[in-house]
Amino acid sequence: MKFTYFHLMPFDGLPEDFGDRYRSVWVDIPPEVQDVPRIHQLYNDYLDELEHAAVKGFDAIGVNEHHNNAYGLMSSPNMMGAALARRITDTDSKLLVMGDAVPLYNPPIRIAEELAMLDVMSGGRLITGFPLGSSQDSNFAYGVKPATMREQHREGFELILKAWTTDEVFSHNGRFSKLRYVNPWPKPLQQPHPPIWIPGSGSVETMDFAVELDAPFFLLSYFGADYAADLFEKYWERVELAGRDRNPYRTGMVQLVMVADTDEEARRLYEPHVQYFYQRCTHIYPGFTEAPGYKTIRSLQEVLPAKGATSSSRPDSFAAAQKYGWDDFVEQGIVIAGSPDTVREKLEAAAKRSSIGNWVMLMHIGSMPKDLAKHNIDMFAEKVMPALSGTFDEHEHQWWPKPIEGFQETHVQPVAREAQR
Repeated sequence: MKFTYFHLMPFDGLPEDFGDRYRSVWVDIPPEVQDVPRIHQLYNDYLDELEHAAVKGFDAIGVNEHHNNAYGLMSSPNMMGAALARRITDTDSKLLVMGDAVPLYNPPIRIAEELAMLDVMSGGRLITGFPLGSSQDSNFAYGVKPATMREQHREGFELILKAWTTDEVFSHNGRFSKLRYVNPWPKPLQQPHPPIWIPGSGSVETMDFAVELDAPFFLLSYFGADYAADLFEKYWERVELAGRDRNPYRTGMVQLVMVADTDEEARRLYEPHVQYFYQRCTHIYPGFTEAPGYKTIRSLQEVLPAKGATSSSRPDSFAAAQKYGWDDFVEQGIVIAGSPDTVREKLEAAAKRSSIGNWVMLMHIGSMPKDLAKHNIDMFAEKVMPALSGTFDEHEHQWWPKPIEGFQETHVQPVAREAQR
């Protein structure tokens, strides 16, 4: 089992009455809410946390991309990856960029170039992810047409893959971009290219895309593995129909995890930050969540309330979660929190039930301060991770960075660190 410490980099200065005073944390959040000097401090705190997780033995550290929001301050995941690449060279940790939303880049060859640079700089440690992108980011912040977004994603992805793997200069004459000469320098260090993971929020088209590529499907959800169990079974049915094995490393999931000495201590330490996340960071105007045409009819049919349902709000929705208390989050598995034994048992049970081999751990939540996040990292790394790391060892992880034969990594002088190995 593999563990990635993943960060959203949220802004922690949203006022308590944010949901009453403002329409949305995303897209049209008023610039007056920004505190740029505070964001300077947050960027450095969050990078410290990611480096700390690498030193403490997490298999990877991860970053992603969002725009026009206070939910996640990373408008460029590749820039954050560059800030981390040299700082983790004295660890075994890999670098997950999950990821660059392909339709936001025109031409998308820019993604091929920057990720190749990261792979070379890091000595072949890069794992890539290619999400479609949220409607807030893609349609409302960047103006991508929702009806053609998937086609644009597919064309851009194929161009990136060809740019990495073709040993000749070629032309690209696509519907969405045209390039007379495609000749990126450098190529990725890993051959034929870095591992590719396909993240999604549950659309069946994304599952099918992952199966087609024979790449891991990653569920980006904030509602836990319990709610996702049925979804994963739909994915595994597709894997079986394609004639492939139920290798747990074909799947991954984002999961909120908080560890303390006792279950009650976990509530005391983490509850305010969980509430901040679900009441302010995910306060999104419903009109921004899915532009018309963003989701296909097939995927809409999968998420619409069942016939005769008494509520139009699903329990695994941000609207519902705004009313949840700590007990609701824990009992429903949205948050896995408690003593090391509690967290280990719940993670192991969820992993075995749905065959999840990769956990993308969201352990800094909402307004959590750096010291508390580091405490969470330490508790997990020292008291939970060792007992679970060997799970699924009988399976080969075919989508993990592998050393390049004969490659000699450049020695980088490690910086002074606070953490003890």
